[in-house]
Parts: sequence; structure tokens; C-alpha cells
Amino acid sequence: MNDDATQQLVHRTEVVMNNLSPAWKSFKVSVNSLCSGDPDRRLKCIVWDWDSNGKHDFIGEFTSTFKEMKGAMEGKQVQWECINPKYKAKKKNYKNSGIVILNQCKIHKMHSFLDYIMGGCQIQFTVAIDFTASNGDPRNSCSLHYIHPYQPNEYLKALVAVGEICQDYDSDKMFPAFGFGARIPPEYTVSHDFAINFNEDNPECAGIQGVVEAYQSCLPKLQLYGPTNIAPIIQKVAKSASEETNTKEASQYFILLILTDGVITDMADTREAIVHASHLPMSVIIVGVGNADFSDMQMLDGDDGILRSPKGEPVLRDIVQFVPFRNFKHASPAALAKSVLAEVPNQVVDYYNGKGIKPKCSSEMYESSRTLAP
Repeated sequence: MNDDATQQLVHRTEVVMNNLSPAWKSFKVSVNSLCSGDPDRRLKCIVWDWDSNGKHDFIGEFTSTFKEMKGAMEGKQVQWECINPKYKAKKKNYKNSGIVILNQCKIHKMHSFLDYIMGGCQIQFTVAIDFTASNGDPRNSCSLHYIHPYQPNEYLKALVAVGEICQDYDSDKMFPAFGFGARIPPEYTVSHDFAINFNEDNPECAGIQGVVEAYQSCLPKLQLYGPTNIAPIIQKVAKSASEETNTKEASQYFILLILTDGVITDMADTREAIVHASHLPMSVIIVGVGNADFSDMQMLDGDDGILRSPKGEPVLRDIVQFVPFRNFKHASPAALAKSVLAEVPNQVVDYYNGKGIKPKCSSEMYESSRTLAP
């Protein structure tokens, strides 16, 4: 019940059919949704007799508070008389229309994104850049990889906008950066997971500026080729994320940023890789650059349905966010970063809460937040 006397629905139970002593299933609701964090806020519970024609019969109601409901913790029960005001006013001997019993109340602390960050969880940010021939010859001003002396191309804009936010959550600010879809020196064989600094033993670059410099330096040495396969780079990062699970701690969470100009050609392998990665401390962000038709890419983003592997195995959780860069061509870098990173805090929280992993050293000093923003 709101301060202005209006009412807001918090929860509706299932219907228990043909039973004069119904027992409803337990349910979960956040304290914020239940009472806006105020344990003394009045809560109204209304009981109806369901009717198939939609004209449900009012049985009765009662009010309580979250503070009262917490009395059902530690094996105790709390009960209320369900009152029908109309019957109470008309009948002298009316007591109630039944008793509602709360058998159990449990409080589960849900740690926030900020709890994990303040507890020492590091965001391990990895970049993967599309160097397939469909981008166009980098020496041509029409190419998506063209290096203009004064204006960054779309790859650089997306990289800097997202990377500069992520680097604030990484203490050493060293970022692995890979390319895919190009022929690389010295043999000029096609690779789908090469280090853009050409140091396979240490693919890390110092800060986002280091990634930018490595990108600009490697471009003249590559032969753009194809196809557009991203499963190998997802598998590479997933291997590191898998090793992190052995710690059983909230130490490192991996974000893979994939920048690509077209629809991927290894969709089956990519779906398989994403389903596997959904069990790991990892998120995948795909930014589509250029004007290609990215409609097929939306299937990797589980917003419209559940992504499944070719064998039918569903993702454990939604870890992919796809954003077409053209939607933000005239927006600020902050707007792009906000959209691209919008789902990451919840993905971090959902992974660790789902595994029952608490922050390494949570602090009550900091206000909880689920926001990753500039």
C-alpha cells in the first residue's frame, strides 16, 4: 500500500482448484518490490474464490507488514484472520472467513554488482576485431578499416567507447586483443584468433590506447580474407574463464568484445561455444559495424528467445548482447557504452549468485548498485 493510499500489485499466487483448505506454493519476491525496503509498510492480502467466467468471488482480506511476516522464520508460523468487511458489518456472530497461515519466511541476500567489484572482482576485458575482406581494402577511404588522420573509424569508435569504461574495472589495465579472418605473416595463413601485436605468448596491450596502437600497427601487415568465424575466439576466452572457476571465488569476470562487419559464417559452432560459455564467468558483447544486414545476429542475443546449441542444449543464462553501431553513429560515446554494457552488471550478479559465490570481502559502506556506467 503506497503512501498516497493507492495500491500496487506485488504478487499473485497460482489458483488452487477444488480445495477448501488450499496450500499455495512458496514464491520469491524482492524486498524492494514487496515493501520498498520499509518493513513497516502496510501490505494488503486479498483472497478470492476463482471462477472460470472471470467473476471471482471475494472471500476476505487482511493487512500485515514484512516485519510481521518475518515472524515465520526459524520454523515458526504466522497467521491472520481473513475478514470480509461486508459480512462483518451484517452478521453479529461473524468471526472470519478463514485463517491464512504463513508457514515459512526466508531472507536471501542478493549481492549487487558493486558488492562484487568492491570485493575485488576484476573485469578481464578482451577485444576481437574482424579483419575479413568484406571490410574493404584499408588503403581505400571507403573501407571500414581506413585510418583517417583526423577521424577514427567505426571500429576505433566502438573500441574506445566500450573499452574506456571497462578499463576502470581492471586494476592492471592490460587487455588481450585478437583479430580474426585475416592472413597473417610470415606464412600468411588464415587465422581466427591471432594476437594483433603478433605476440602469441603475450597478446596483452597496455590500456585501450595500447590496443588502438596495436590495431593501427598490424593493419598494413595483414591480408584481409575470411570467413567470419568467431567461435575460435569465444572458445579461447572461455578457456581462461573455465580456469577461473577453479578458484571458487568472485575474482575475475571475463568480457569479450567482438567487433564485426557482417553476419558470422560459423553459426552452429558459435551457438555451441556460447552455450558452453554461459556456464562460465563470462559475457560476450558483439558490435556490428557498417551497414550490413545483421538480422541473423539477433538470434545470438537471447532477448527474443532462448539460444540453443545445435544439439538442443539451452544456454544456462543470457550472456550475449548484440548492438549495431549504426544505431549510435550520431550519439555520444557514452550512449554507445551505456547500451553495450547495459546487461553486464546483471550477468555478473546472476552468475555469482547462481553459483552461490559471495563477494570476497563485501562492505556495507557502499551503496549497492547494478550499474556499469561512465
